[in-house]
Amino acid sequence: MNIVRVDAIGDNCPIPVVKAKKAIDALTESAIVEISVDNEIAVQNVTKMLNQKNLESTCEKVAENHYIIKVKCGEVVENQAAKEVVTTAEKEEKVVVVLSSDKMGEGDDELGKVLIKGFIYAVTQLDKLPKAVLLYNGGVKLSSEGSDSIEDLKALEEKGVEILSCGTCLNFYNLQDKLKVGKVTNMYSIVEEMTGATNIVRP
Repeated sequence: MNIVRVDAIGDNCPIPVVKAKKAIDALTESAIVEISVDNEIAVQNVTKMLNQKNLESTCEKVAENHYIIKVKCGEVVENQAAKEVVTTAEKEEKVVVVLSSDKMGEGDDELGKVLIKGFIYAVTQLDKLPKAVLLYNGGVKLSSEGSDSIEDLKALEEKGVEILSCGTCLNFYNLQDKLKVGKVTNMYSIVEEMTGATNIVRP
């Protein structure tokens, strides 16, 4: 079986995911794809993409800051008739909330924190909930230890709302081990969620 190697060492999010996806999508026959990355967040991001494609993978740490993700890919025959048809009605229901800060609005920071807490609580009370809440940059502080909005975000998650926090941002703020609700995501998935939404809500 052919081996396809993808070198994503030194690449920032979402490049490892994009490179891996392109390599897999370009396959015309069965192959083993080996993706090299240099950090655990990249491993998680690539693995999540593979899981979304229903592909099983393994990961081996071969050296300091060198991980190899291996996935066996069979030839994919695209069946246009089997593709899911998304109706207009379904599209209209795809609302995504984007939180890029742990404060709402400009001015006093303390007031901003009070407002964002109230905003998230108000979202939990909506009759029609969003599909997902995306948190990036300072917004990841809202889903991490010490946030006053953890319980409200958990309430949304229990109702089926995806709570997705940017892995690169968690690392930047040293919160990678302090995430308290939802899942870690990557910029490629964030872009997919936002471009697929019919309505993006930004407080």
